[in-house]
Parts: sequence; C-alpha cells; structure tokens
Amino acid sequence: METLYVIAAILGLTLISFAMGRQRAVARSEGQPRALHSLPNYHGHFVALWCAVPALILLVIWVPLEPMLAMSAALDYFQAHIADPAHMESVRQSKLALLLSLEPNATTIDLSALRADQYNLLQTEIRNMAAGTASTGHAAFMQEVADYYQGYRDTSFLLMVAACVAVAGAGAGVAWRWIAPEMRARNRVEQAVTAFMILCSTVAILTTLGIVLSLLFEAIRFFAQIPLTEFLFGLHWSPQTAIRADQVGSTGSFGAVPLFAGTLLISFIAMCVAVPIGLLSAIYMAEYAHSKVRAVVKPLLEILAGIPTVVYGFFAALTVAPFFRDVGESIGLDVSSESALAAGMVMGIMIIPFVSSLSDDVITAVPQSMREGSYGLGATKSETVRRVILPAALPGIVGGILLAVSRAIGETMIVVMAAGLGSNLTANPLEAVTTVTVQIVTLLVGDQEFDSPKTLAAFALGLVLFIMTLCLNIIALHVVRKYREQYD
Repeated sequence: METLYVIAAILGLTLISFAMGRQRAVARSEGQPRALHSLPNYHGHFVALWCAVPALILLVIWVPLEPMLAMSAALDYFQAHIADPAHMESVRQSKLALLLSLEPNATTIDLSALRADQYNLLQTEIRNMAAGTASTGHAAFMQEVADYYQGYRDTSFLLMVAACVAVAGAGAGVAWRWIAPEMRARNRVEQAVTAFMILCSTVAILTTLGIVLSLLFEAIRFFAQIPLTEFLFGLHWSPQTAIRADQVGSTGSFGAVPLFAGTLLISFIAMCVAVPIGLLSAIYMAEYAHSKVRAVVKPLLEILAGIPTVVYGFFAALTVAPFFRDVGESIGLDVSSESALAAGMVMGIMIIPFVSSLSDDVITAVPQSMREGSYGLGATKSETVRRVILPAALPGIVGGILLAVSRAIGETMIVVMAAGLGSNLTANPLEAVTTVTVQIVTLLVGDQEFDSPKTLAAFALGLVLFIMTLCLNIIALHVVRKYREQYD
C-alpha cells in the first residue's frame, strides 16, 4: 500500500512536469508556436517522460530488492547476538526451539547449518512478528530481531521516497533545460512510446516462453519416471501412488488415453451444438435481420459470453443433466447423472457467441458489390448466401470454428460439475467421462509433492493440452491466410 503512495507522488510530479515543459516550450517560442519543431504538448510529454521513467525504474528495482536486504540484515543481527546466553536461553524456552529442532544444551544457533525449511520458517516468523500477526510463545529476542527488521524497512522506505522524488526532479530539470524551438520533441516522444510497445511485446513473449519452459521441464521429470509410451497409449488412468511401501490399492497407472478420449468426446458434442446454431445465427443477423433487430439480438446473444463458466456448470448439473436422465429413463435408456452429453450441450451453448461473433464479422466483411453482382445475375437471396457469401467467407468461418474448438478443449468448470471425474474410456455420450483440464485441477489440489509422478503428471497433461491448442491455432491461422480473398 505504501508503494502506491510513492507511485501517486511520481504521477503527480509527472503532471507538474508536463505543464512546466509545455509552458517552457511556449515561452522559448516567444509567443509563436509555429517556430517550434514540435507542438508544445510534445515538449510537455518529453519532460514528463524524463520525470516518470527514471523514478519508476528505480522503484521497480528497489521494491523487490528492499525486503531481501532487510531480511539479510535481520538475520545477520540474529547471528551476531544469539551467542548471548540471555538471548539463547529465551530462544530455548520459546516455540522456536521446537521449530528449529534445537538441542536442550545448545549454546548458539548456526544459521548456515539449518535446513532449507527451517531457514525459511525462521524468516517467516520474523516477518509475522514484524507485521504483528505472529502467534504467542515467541522469545523476547525474536521480537528484538523483528523490530530491527521493521526498522530497517521503515528507513529503507523513507530513503526510497527521497530517492524517487530526487531522481524524478532531476530528470524533469534536465529535460526542462533541453527544451528549445529546434528540438525534435515529437520524434523523441514517439521513440519512447515505440520502445515501450516493444517492451510490452517482449514481456508477452517472455511470459509465453516461461509458461512453455515450466511445463517442459516438469514434464521431462515426469517422463523420467513414467515411460512416454505408457502415458500416450495407456488405457488406464489412476494417478494415485503409494506414499509408503506398506500401502496397497495405489497402482499409479498413468495411461492418458481415457482423458484424451473424454476431452475429444465432450468437445465434439459442444461443437455439434455451437457450430450450427452460431453459424446460422450469424447468417441471419448479417443477411436477413433488420438493422433494428440486429441491434437488439446481437448484444443479447453475446451476453452468453459474459456468463461465468461456473454458472454454466450449475445449469448443467441442476437442470440439463437431470433432464437428460429423466428423458432417458422414460424411453428405457440408462443415462448417468453425470454425462458427457450434458457437459457437451452446455459447453456448446457457452461457445455459441464465440462462433456467432467471429462468423458475423467475416460475413459482413464480404463486399456489397459481390452481393449486388449476384442479384444482377438473377440469383435469389438464399442462392447468394449459399453460393457467393459463404464460399467467400469460408476461410474466416473455418478459422473461427477451430479457435472455438480450442476454447472447448480448455474448459474445466462445466466438465467438473456435469461430467464427473471418472476416467472412463468410452464413446457413449450418456456415460460419465473426464477431460485433461479436470485432471490437471484434481492433481494440483491439496498437498502436492513435486517429486512424485502424481503431481508431475499435471504438467505432462498441461504440455499435451498446450500442444493440442497450439496446433489448432496454427491450423486456423494457416487456413485464414491461405484462402483469404483480397477485396478492393
């Protein structure tokens, strides 16, 4: 929260710098703004950038570094004073002795000899005591260390505020002195904006790279314990593994074929619902509906995209699944209370706005001249739609459908609530199945051991899911680019 105040102060100085820079440019032009190479606003932006950017860079470096330096100083204080018999006696009588597994006759504590978990626990206790959220039973010496830690942070915060304000003022002052009628302020501001956009693009790329590498490294650890062939071609999924040698019933089977089959089955049902309804809705709104009707129907249809997926899950579990079960019983079919059909139907309803919106945009992008040419040759409205508009818009429609498939494959909440968790290898939509995303959530809930195949299996599944959706997106982009028509 305190950092926000510093950011607000920097922004306030930035606004003042903008006004000063603009005023300086007008004054240097001697009342003739046409004599300036750039507009006065660009000079103001130039000064504002020199005020804000160095201060924000300093803040970004200082904020994550300061707690580490404060904790290092506190631990050094702990190590330097723990040899005092009074301090050591107070620690031995506190719960810290149990947490650090101290010997009853220990005379000092060597921080370098602590295990990683004990070292982290000691740091956590210091932070909690400094924040006032620690439980009772601590030694007075630990409170002294926590006060030292908090004092270091308070001093550091004051230094940070002073440093940021000084850097912001110095940057604004230097830029203010540079302002002259011949200065190319617009060019420099545009270069700064370009660099910022490149930085944002780089962050997006590095984030994607980090996601891929995190999945890849953990998946490699998984495949070092479980053969790749068993994972990709095994027919039984039971990731529960025995923690102790005397446990039974934990087979640890990691055949992911049932998960892939369940994912494809539910996605197929969803697309059987979403594609016809979404495409026909797009054709109606783009070609047949009156403008007033379109203005009302299109926003109402896209409201479906704003409904949270958990609400769709409630609808599937409480309404759709019981309906299918009752209908199945009335005609003699055995329909599970959690079925792929219920999950796929509701997922298809959720994806309808996705298909409809993309298809509508593609259809409306077809030039009006093609419609008028078809009418001039004597074609009817329906013939024009079937033989002219849809073939012209087909690449975009196919690309949108493939992107919708990627959306269906990655859905989780609806499947959890409507299709269940059973990893059944079946093509019967009336039975319960599960998907890759559901199993990823299941494996990463609760206590996790990141050296066991059970937890690492989630990363292997995530890598496969990532590859599947990436391939679909690449195919969609390829189809759109290869068959796209260029209209004048």
